[in-house]
Amino acid sequence: MTRMRLAPTRSNLLSVRADLKVAREGYEILDKKREVLTTELIHIAHRATVLQTRVWALLAEAYQALAIARLSMGREHLEWAALSVNETIEVKVQLRSIMGVVIPKAESSGGPPEMPYSLGDTTVALDEAAARFREVLAEVPELAEMLTTVWRLARELQKTQRRVNALQYIFIPQYETTEAFIESALEEREREETFRLKRLKSRAQAPMDAPAERESERTDGDGEGGRASSQYFG
Repeated sequence: MTRMRLAPTRSNLLSVRADLKVAREGYEILDKKREVLTTELIHIAHRATVLQTRVWALLAEAYQALAIARLSMGREHLEWAALSVNETIEVKVQLRSIMGVVIPKAESSGGPPEMPYSLGDTTVALDEAAARFREVLAEVPELAEMLTTVWRLARELQKTQRRVNALQYIFIPQYETTEAFIESALEEREREETFRLKRLKSRAQAPMDAPAERESERTDGDGEGGRASSQYFG
């Protein structure tokens, strides 16, 4: 792993250690967030799949009933009957948060009347189609809430996964490599400094030992000369 281009100093070592600690703490937090988002996403996605399947089935039945009503009544009468519907469902959206992800909470109220048109120019097929579409309309707000929640959770999970991977495979190894390099460089520098101090100490002690050696040589020389003189004059 490539290291950062920093001078091997103690200040940089402390800075790298602090950044590494923050990176590891951030990784732990993001990893927990990823687990929560994954669990929540799987749960809501399953519910959304079941609800979407039911809504699609209701829509298929509603459009089939509408097609039968158009065949029995004619397109023009069907459009006139549709114009009589002037009320629809009301939806209020409130926001809530899951691990920092803002998701909607839809609450529906009201709805179209069960019989907004007259019975004289309509058929039973139109009544059946209207009932089917009212069922679909009641399920649509909850389905929209779940699909929006799944989409936002999936997007946030993707972002979190990228950040976790970046910390795990790029930043943390880079900080660890840089920390090891600076520690090794500082240890090598300390060994060189210790060796240099020992060498200077040995050089400083050398001149102090030299006079003592010369004095001992002079003393030894005087003794030998005296013995020679005594032997000569003796």
